[in-house]
Amino acid sequence: MDFTLTPEEQAFRDEVRAFLDENLPPEAERTPEFYGTWQKRVREKRWVGFSWPRDVGGGGASIMQQAILKEEMAKRKAPPLGTCFMGLAWVGPAIIEYGTEEQKRRFIPDILDGAYHWCTGYSEPDYGSDLASLQCKAVREGDAYVVNGQKIWTSIAVWSKWIILLVRTSTNPRDKHDGITCLLVPMDSEGITVRPIKNMSGGALFAEVFFDDVRVPVENRLGAEGQGWKVTISALAHERSSIAEVASLMRHLEGLVALARECTRNGRPALHDPSVRRRLARLETRIEAMRTNGLRYLTKQLKGEPLSSETSVNKLQRAALEIEIGDMAVELQGHAGPLTRGASPAKADGHWQHVALAWPEVVIGGGTPNIQRNIIAERILGLPKD
Repeated sequence: MDFTLTPEEQAFRDEVRAFLDENLPPEAERTPEFYGTWQKRVREKRWVGFSWPRDVGGGGASIMQQAILKEEMAKRKAPPLGTCFMGLAWVGPAIIEYGTEEQKRRFIPDILDGAYHWCTGYSEPDYGSDLASLQCKAVREGDAYVVNGQKIWTSIAVWSKWIILLVRTSTNPRDKHDGITCLLVPMDSEGITVRPIKNMSGGALFAEVFFDDVRVPVENRLGAEGQGWKVTISALAHERSSIAEVASLMRHLEGLVALARECTRNGRPALHDPSVRRRLARLETRIEAMRTNGLRYLTKQLKGEPLSSETSVNKLQRAALEIEIGDMAVELQGHAGPLTRGASPAKADGHWQHVALAWPEVVIGGGTPNIQRNIIAERILGLPKD
């Protein structure tokens, strides 16, 4: 891997650093007004959707420019570039690749501007790890599809305006991956019911979504009928190719080290305990392995090679690390570990307890660990299908 920067790439790094020096205050000084101004300024720079083609409003950036921007933003703990996470991560790229010109004009500017949120209707009560067996059905009636069925574990469905939805339009396909169609559906459509699923930390990021005779115009189909699986694989590849989560894990680890300094074990700071230091070292080693694995993906992209199933390795590692970091933080606090926000002995007002309970949002989203293990076993190691 050779990441020596060209003069143009070094100039871009200098530009990003200068922008951050001028526009990014310390975390403690970031007011609600700042976040609105921040999004406006990075949008003007075309850093939202930075990798997207310029003719749809993106930045038209090279792969290396994207890597530089992400690295510098992560170093300074900058806010996200854009507010429509799912739209930017995979809905927008899918529309750019498979959408009609009308769909691009209709949806891409709003995704870049963060005008509203998107959610993803993939998993069903009986079909999560085997997504290709989904049963939510759409029957075409004239110029509309009529959708009936249910989705579950739908992130941010409660406040999303649109859903990218996978439905079955053929009941007797030659292969179960055939006969699946992708639709773009307004969440305020008649016949849609959303029921929040409350999690262990008290939040409700996930929801069940029910479809009862929901009519969706054919013009809202993304890609060809029966080719929804191809659209989905492409969309998830955009999500899983990101290595930005490494920076998030490093921030968690830095916080965990600080917590170990505050907590005591045998009358001394827990950070002085050899067993604690070994556990922290193992966590750091695994995060570093994720980082170098991400650089391997970046190398493939720079060579023009497509990313495929290997990105599941980092997704699986992140899931395990999120859980272990939260568990260790609670354990370090001893008798205060089970306490939550508002309880005085809890460190950081129960922040770490919330982290320890909120892991399902990260671990389930984008495919559970068992899904990732199956992908790695079957598509990378060539083992028989489960």
